[in-house]
Amino acid sequence: MSQAPNKPSRPQQAVLDSMMVRLLEADEVERCHQLLEEEHYLGSLRPVGERMYYGVTDAEGEWLGVLVFCAGARRLRARDEWIGWSEEQRRRRLSMVVSNTRFLLLAGKSVPNLASKTLSLVLARLSADWEERYGHPVLIVETFVDPEHFCGTLYSASGWSELGVTDGYGRKARDFYVRHDRPKRLFARELIKNARRSLQAEHLRPALAAVEARTPARATQTAPELCSLVERFKAVPDYRVRIGLYPLWSLLAIVACAHLAGVPRGQSDLAEFAGRLSQSQRCALGIRRNKKTKRYPAPSQPTFFRLYARVDVLSVERAVLDFQTQVRGAPPSGELVVLDGKELCHSGGQQVLTAITSPSQHYLGSAMVDAKTNEIPVARELFARLDLDGRVVSLDALHTQQETARALVIEHGADYLLTVKGNQPTVRENLQRLALPPPEVFF
Repeated sequence: MSQAPNKPSRPQQAVLDSMMVRLLEADEVERCHQLLEEEHYLGSLRPVGERMYYGVTDAEGEWLGVLVFCAGARRLRARDEWIGWSEEQRRRRLSMVVSNTRFLLLAGKSVPNLASKTLSLVLARLSADWEERYGHPVLIVETFVDPEHFCGTLYSASGWSELGVTDGYGRKARDFYVRHDRPKRLFARELIKNARRSLQAEHLRPALAAVEARTPARATQTAPELCSLVERFKAVPDYRVRIGLYPLWSLLAIVACAHLAGVPRGQSDLAEFAGRLSQSQRCALGIRRNKKTKRYPAPSQPTFFRLYARVDVLSVERAVLDFQTQVRGAPPSGELVVLDGKELCHSGGQQVLTAITSPSQHYLGSAMVDAKTNEIPVARELFARLDLDGRVVSLDALHTQQETARALVIEHGADYLLTVKGNQPTVRENLQRLALPPPEVFF
């Protein structure tokens, strides 16, 4: 009886049943590259960054093939449209996409279904292996198929999606591509359920958020947006007599961009953030060109240190409020004004008292709380800078004091909403006895 097409014989089936895939040890990688150089039509490769090498062996440990996975392509129009993420999401989450750059079954060692079973076994463990080695999982795997050599049947039959054809460029260095005029068919597959939905979400789930946090933040504003931001800070007086490469408004705009990008605003963090600005962004921010290098430099940590020490903070606050009005309009007049103190991140315990409206979250002003005092006198000073006439002001229990209440009503024409706790038993008892129960909205 003749053998059915592509159906393995008993010896071949025995190979399939006993085969295994495993991560190659460091001393085996060189042999992997040698086999690729000898038998793969593309030859070997020298991947940079994160990568994973797998070997396929039989029951006796003889090599049947090798696979190499490394970082996904920086940009692929078809893949990015398939995932549905934004440009900034792609930049911050690309490490969760990997590419199967080489797949080789050794000559004379292949049997029917070996390729599909190998691919299935590798993909089943790929994300866990990646997380164990690099501290994060991978969600999507991609690969390229040269139509002059292969049909892509293996990937189509294994549940991969064909996304289209590449533009015909190949990477020659980390960020350098050259045209080779040999477009490849692009295939991709989700390694976990709803992987694309996760990558296009506004916020990653906690288990994946740490991956995104490792990517250095950058300014995403366009040149016109940066120019508009700079114009607002030109009203802040410069503390210097002689202005060099960095006008004050440029430095303040960089601080604002860092805040919008979620960068800690310590001087070293700001210097690193400024160093990642492109030349066009630095130009739009008003940084002056260095006459020797003909480039727009980035301010250093000491420059930001001097900025923090000498800038007029109230002028900066007025500029921020003007910019907020331009973007969002004036704060709604009927909303609650909330004052709340918070310890600043990465500040070594420094606290700031901030006034905002609720629920619109319009910023109204803020003041630093000196280490030798507390929020109570700072709040009364902040009242004087706010337009509180006819407004209701809310503060926490720390501020439930006669002088604070008197200042709000008599000096500023406001009503107050103060919290009473058990540390003021007499006031609390009088309230329970004399005041009507609060409406349900407070429960």
